[in-house]
Amino acid sequence: MDFTTAGENVEAESAPASRPARRAVVAEDEALIRMDVVETLRDAGFDVVGEAGDGEQAVALATELKPDVVVMDVKMPVLDGISAAERIGKDHLAPVVLLTAFSQTELVERARDAGAMAYVVKPFSPADLLPAVEIAISRYAQITALEAEVADMADRFETRKRVDRAKGLLMSKMGLSEPESFRWIQKTSMDRRLTMREVADAVIEQVGGGAA
Repeated sequence: MDFTTAGENVEAESAPASRPARRAVVAEDEALIRMDVVETLRDAGFDVVGEAGDGEQAVALATELKPDVVVMDVKMPVLDGISAAERIGKDHLAPVVLLTAFSQTELVERARDAGAMAYVVKPFSPADLLPAVEIAISRYAQITALEAEVADMADRFETRKRVDRAKGLLMSKMGLSEPESFRWIQKTSMDRRLTMREVADAVIEQVGGGAA
């Protein structure tokens, strides 16, 4: 398998193309912060299709609207953000970015276990929020693609582990970004009629010298 053209393949593939605005739901009980998040997302080209003041309403909007991303505060009335993220993730509705005033390890672990794709610590700027949103959307797309390929839960976890390892190698050895690395693995999988796990194993073997 020839890895020397990885950068060229991704570059050609990721040429800008017109696409509809991505849709977002914002859930935050503090009106001023919610307005700030909405404005930041709209300035970045997102279509904010729903706003919520509590976690229960956030889940309802995500269920109804199926947005591309949900940006949600951790501490909210009725249903807290982590519980809401868990329900949104369980139903495969959208990637969730959690906003929090805290950065304790325990909270980060709870957010991750609940299925949140990224989190942002307050106070934040657009330079903090927007990359987290992009990471969340990218990771969610990757996980969805892998889940579609692998039905068994145990195999799914092992496949994600190997694909993550292969992405890391492509990022360090080829200078690709994380989304570019995944797109390259996905495209190679389709072009060569291999599973993404088989492509990942080949990358680990050839680029990583067989390192696990």
